[in-house]
Amino acid sequence: METQQFLSSVLSQRGPSALPYSEDTKWLIRQHLVALTSAYPSLDPKTATFTHNDGRSVNLLQAEGTIPVSFQSVTYNIPIIIWLMESYPRHAPCVYVNPTRDMIIKRPHPHVNPSGLVSIPYLQNWIYPSSTLVDLARNLSLHFGRDPPLYSQRRPNPNPSPNFNPYGPTHAPAAAYTRPAIPPPRSYPASPYGAAAAVAQTEDPSEVFKRNAVNKLVEAVHVEVVSMRKAREAEMEGMFNAQSVLRYREEQLRKAVKEMHDEKEGLEQQLQMVLMNADILEAWLRENEAKVRSFGEGVDVDDAFECMDALSKQMMDCTAADLAIEDAVYALDKAAQEGAVPFDQYLRNVRLLSREQFLHRATATKVRAAQMQSQVANMAARISHYGGDPDALPRVRA
Repeated sequence: METQQFLSSVLSQRGPSALPYSEDTKWLIRQHLVALTSAYPSLDPKTATFTHNDGRSVNLLQAEGTIPVSFQSVTYNIPIIIWLMESYPRHAPCVYVNPTRDMIIKRPHPHVNPSGLVSIPYLQNWIYPSSTLVDLARNLSLHFGRDPPLYSQRRPNPNPSPNFNPYGPTHAPAAAYTRPAIPPPRSYPASPYGAAAAVAQTEDPSEVFKRNAVNKLVEAVHVEVVSMRKAREAEMEGMFNAQSVLRYREEQLRKAVKEMHDEKEGLEQQLQMVLMNADILEAWLRENEAKVRSFGEGVDVDDAFECMDALSKQMMDCTAADLAIEDAVYALDKAAQEGAVPFDQYLRNVRLLSREQFLHRATATKVRAAQMQSQVANMAARISHYGGDPDALPRVRA
């Protein structure tokens, strides 16, 4: 819990004291460190100043402590520091072995240079976001178990005491000191790391060859596994892209189906309107068939049409009066332009005609609203007759 609180605090800082990590990766950095401390409680996350080769200093996160290493069926602890660089986790962290005062880095070592910098295939083949600090620690334990990178400077004590060594075996701290010594060509320390190095120098060449062959085989298998993982990740990435394309197409198809459904409903409403209008026209033709037949026999044009109700007659009268006043005003304009009518008389007549025209137009507007209301009621009755929904009809404002 304290580790989680510490990480949440330092990763949430803003301003000059903020750690130089990308905002979109801080959550993943926290998860990696929490998982690492859960799997390896001896590794303690903290912040410290890291100095680059060009002299720049920056405040970074690190995990410092020990990792267990199994060598010849005995477990030892190797001190290391894992630095999370500014580009982490998109790029691999920087790992150093951290020898104490009485330890020396083994030279040469296949995975550790004289300065303590560690280089193993897992770091070289770091893949974001699948690579993690927990897997890194496991790979370090595996490689250091085959060839320990540290040994002690102290000379073996002929009468060792079973005192606890903080970097000694985790299961049997004094085992390395009570083991009988095998006289080597050179004198090697009796600490766990010294014992590992001394045994390595006195092993049978066939055993050395066998171990090297196993190491090469493991490296080859690791490279093959990494290659297969990259191929599977690329395949999964392609599947994710295809899935996103399919989801986009699904959304487009749903949108198109909805538009077609709405268009179908609109066409059905238009069909109902056409059927109602057809019924109205057929009824009108049946009622006026006799007048249509006799239209060519000298029937007056004014008698060819008959208002169906009082509102229609009133609308026709208002419209006729409006158009007549429009013609009268036009004639007055022409007369005023030609000087046939005095200007004051022209203004007086235009004022009177305009007032009368306004009254006719206002009356026509009210009559039109009443007709629309009546028509909507009639349409609702017809829609109910055809099995439609009367509520779908538009509302008419008076």
